[in-house]
Amino acid sequence: MSNLLEKARSYETEKLIHMDLDKKPLFHISAPTGWINDPNGFSVYDGKVHLFYQYYPYDKVWGPMHWGHSVTTDMICWEQLPVALAPDQEYDKIGCFSGSAIEAEGKHVLVYTGVTKIKLDDGSEQERQNQCIAFGDGKDYVKYENNPVVTGEMLPEGCSRIDFRDPKIWKEDDTYYLIVGNKNDRQIGQVVLCSSKDLKDWKFETVLAANETGKIGTMWECPDFFRLGDKHVLICSPQDMKAQKYEFHNGHNSVYFLGDYDSETHKFEKEAPHALDYGLDFYAPQTTELADGRRIMIAWMKSWDACVIPNSQDWQGMMTLPRELSLEDGKIRQMPVREIEKYRKNPCKYEKAEIDKETTLSGIEGRTIDLTVELKDNDFMIFSMKLASNKEYETKFTYHKTDRMLEIDRTYCGVTKDIVCVRKIKIADPAGLKKMRFILDRQSIELFINDGQQVATTAICTPLEAQEIHFFSDSKIQVNVEKYDIRCEMAHTTICSK
Repeated sequence: MSNLLEKARSYETEKLIHMDLDKKPLFHISAPTGWINDPNGFSVYDGKVHLFYQYYPYDKVWGPMHWGHSVTTDMICWEQLPVALAPDQEYDKIGCFSGSAIEAEGKHVLVYTGVTKIKLDDGSEQERQNQCIAFGDGKDYVKYENNPVVTGEMLPEGCSRIDFRDPKIWKEDDTYYLIVGNKNDRQIGQVVLCSSKDLKDWKFETVLAANETGKIGTMWECPDFFRLGDKHVLICSPQDMKAQKYEFHNGHNSVYFLGDYDSETHKFEKEAPHALDYGLDFYAPQTTELADGRRIMIAWMKSWDACVIPNSQDWQGMMTLPRELSLEDGKIRQMPVREIEKYRKNPCKYEKAEIDKETTLSGIEGRTIDLTVELKDNDFMIFSMKLASNKEYETKFTYHKTDRMLEIDRTYCGVTKDIVCVRKIKIADPAGLKKMRFILDRQSIELFINDGQQVATTAICTPLEAQEIHFFSDSKIQVNVEKYDIRCEMAHTTICSK
């Protein structure tokens, strides 16, 4: 074990001893200490689901990237494992950037981007991003002695050696494949495909997809590629997008393309892009396939340009709840992993509850809850809900029926930064908004619209005593409401790093 990795493990262990877990998310992965961003290495190994993540333990801002590590058997209760990777080699001294993982020949194989600098002929330095591997047993990992295994020099002319990161690996028959985010010499985002028979010797295959129109951002970060139903799906997170009405917002987005893929020629005929999440905090999603065949996705619950944590909090960053993906009517549908239902307690249900102006319902409150509201065929123009609310704080969801427009507003959730607090969502279903399922976990609200046709993720920094939920309708209506408390053992326990 290198000195840098040992130092990070010791620091993490010491900080966790003094961490107030009652102030952290109960069933979402959050930074053990310091900072986390992109999910990495979402995979199944030795019968458990592993998630790694970009991690800087020493401060609550981005720093030289390590790989943090958590593990679970049900994707609700997560166990903290020691730091898996540190930037301790010449080829990754600037950071161990994002990547993925796979089980191969009994080993857990991590594939990541190692970032370093090289000296040019004129004496100046320039960054290089290359793909590296490490082999492990589910807890400890050893970097391959001949890293990096995929370098920018293997790419055709016109492909960037600087923006070449975030490998996602999978296996088909006897061949391993790897897609990596990249730019060409015109600064257009693209995804390149490489292959290997043994994980160590790789070759370039093709440019799998590119931003030909120039409208889908610049660099395509964190690509993912998999089959879902009768289609293949390409996910990526484009940087620096310009808003396109209500489908894409300004800044960093996460999008998916459906399409048809020929595995012999490696041709992917992609269709129109769609947003994966319509909320305020969602980036760099990654998927894995479970033994039962379900395709599960998890993402970083944050925007690069937003900071919604209280100044007193000594950690920053959390993940979304894992979501089950399915393909229906030519669109991806997302639902909370079904395992959350095992942790639902204290049911509180209302059939045809009357909402007239501002209304509260006895028992409908809380900050770690699973809450479903059905609007049905009510005659109203405006319906709204305030969550994580009291006299001072609230996060508000307002639906304008005529325009089929849902507005999220976290202006009064406790933020002290000049960040985006309002986002509008055009409800895709022509019938409008019929059902909302909210998953609240202390510092977050995830909304699943119309059984997962659309999803909106929002981080909040509201004091935990703000527990109230308020309903409002501009005319008298009846709604069905079903609420459960989520109860589980503390999701983050420390495993000794010795």
